[in-house]
Amino acid sequence: MKYQVAIIGGGPAGYTAAEVAGKAGMSVVLFEKQNLGGVCLNEGCIPTKTLLYSAKTYDGVRHAAKYAVHVPEVSFDLPKIIARKQKVVRKLVLGVKAKLTANHVTLVNGEASIIDKNHVKCGEEIYECDNMLLCTGSETFIPPISGVNAVPYWTHRDALNAKELPASLAIIGGGVIGIEFASFFNSLGVQVTVIEMLDEILGGMDKELSALLRAEYAKRGINFMLSTKVVSLAEASSKDGQPQVQVHYENADGAGSVVAVKLLMSVGRRPVTQGFGLENLKLEKTVRGNINVDEQMQTSIPGVYACGDLTGFSLLAHTAVREAEVAIHSIMGKKDGMSYRAIPGVVYTNPEIAGVGETEESLQAKGVSYRAVKLPMAYSGRFVAENEGVNGVCKLLLAEDNKILGAHVLGNPASEIITLAGMAIELNLTTDEWKKIVFPHPTVGEIFREML
Repeated sequence: MKYQVAIIGGGPAGYTAAEVAGKAGMSVVLFEKQNLGGVCLNEGCIPTKTLLYSAKTYDGVRHAAKYAVHVPEVSFDLPKIIARKQKVVRKLVLGVKAKLTANHVTLVNGEASIIDKNHVKCGEEIYECDNMLLCTGSETFIPPISGVNAVPYWTHRDALNAKELPASLAIIGGGVIGIEFASFFNSLGVQVTVIEMLDEILGGMDKELSALLRAEYAKRGINFMLSTKVVSLAEASSKDGQPQVQVHYENADGAGSVVAVKLLMSVGRRPVTQGFGLENLKLEKTVRGNINVDEQMQTSIPGVYACGDLTGFSLLAHTAVREAEVAIHSIMGKKDGMSYRAIPGVVYTNPEIAGVGETEESLQAKGVSYRAVKLPMAYSGRFVAENEGVNGVCKLLLAEDNKILGAHVLGNPASEIITLAGMAIELNLTTDEWKKIVFPHPTVGEIFREML
C-alpha cells in the first residue's frame, strides 16, 4: 500500500495535516496507537476546559447575588461533572473521525514503527509513502525526586477522572497545567498548595499579571510556595482513614514539609521520541535535543516533516495545527512558512490570563527598547457590566516606532480577545494602523482600542 503522505500521531498536528492533505486530494494514511485526537482532545485541552467551565459556572452561581440574582441552594455533582467531560470528549473525537473519513483518510489504529523515510510498519503491514509527518506529541515528565516511586501520586490524567474530592491537594509545579487544576479544585472546596521552584507561577507568561492572578487565588485560599525545591516524598500517617503524602522541600527559609491527601505531579511535558523507530531516520537535532526543522517544518531529510511537540518550539495544540498546515502546504508546493511571532498562550483560570508576542522579561533579555502601556479592564464597559467587583489588567508592549510587540490580559474573556492582539503583532501593525480597525461596542476587546 502506497500513500502520498503517512502521518504518525493523531493529535492536533496529525489530524489537521491529514484533513488538509485529504481535502487537497492526496492519498493519506494516519497512524494512532491510542485514541484519535491525541492528548489534547482526550486528556488535555478539551477535558480540562470542560471541568473548568463547570467550576466557573459553580463560582458564578455562588456569587450570583452580586448581579441581583438569588439562588437559595448551590451544589455540584462531581461524578456528573466527570461524566459530562467524557461525553464532550467522545462527541469531539467522533467529529474528528468523521471529518477525516469524509476526506478519504485511511485511519490505522496501532503502533507504527519507522523502517526508513519511505516505509512504516504497523502490525504485519508495511506502508509505503512519498512523504512522512512525525506528530507524536508529548508525555508527562515525572522528575526523579527521591521517594517518587514509593508514594501514590496523580498525573493530569488521574486528576481528570477523580470521582471523589480529596480534602487537600499538593501540586508540584506552578505551570499552566498545575494552575488550572489548582483553580478547579479550589473552586470545589479543596485545600490546595502549589509548590513551584521558580520565583513566580506560569513561567513564560507576563510576570506582573501572573503575580496578580496568584494574589487573587491566594485570597481564595490557595497556598503558594515559590522558589521552593521539592527534595523528597514519603508516605504520611493517615487522616480519617485516608493515606497521605508528605512533600519535603527546601527554600530560602530552610527545610520543611507539606502533607496532603493527594499529590499532583505537574512539572511539565516532554516530546515523545521513543517507541516508533525515530532513531532509524538519524535526523539532525537542535542543541536542546529536539528535531531540527526549517520554516516549512521539514527535517534534515527531504520529505520528512515534524510538527507539534516533537519540534520543541511550543507545546501547544494551536501551534501544532498551524505547523501541520505549513508542512502539507510545503508538500503541495504551496508557498508558506511557519512564524512564531504571535503564538498566544492562555491559562483558563477564573479569571483567565492570556498573552501573545513578547513579554517584558523577554524584551529585557534581548535588550530591546520598549514602552509598556497598562489599563485596568474597567475601561471596558462590557467588562464592568459582566464582572461586578472584579479587577483586571491589560498591558501592551510597544516598540519605539509604535509597532505592537506584545499584549497581555488578565480578566475574562482573555482567551477570546487575545487573538486581536496576535493579529496586530503578526501583521506588524503600528498603533495608528490598529486603531483604524472598527471594534464593536460594547465588547471587552475594545480595551485594546482604549490603549492606542
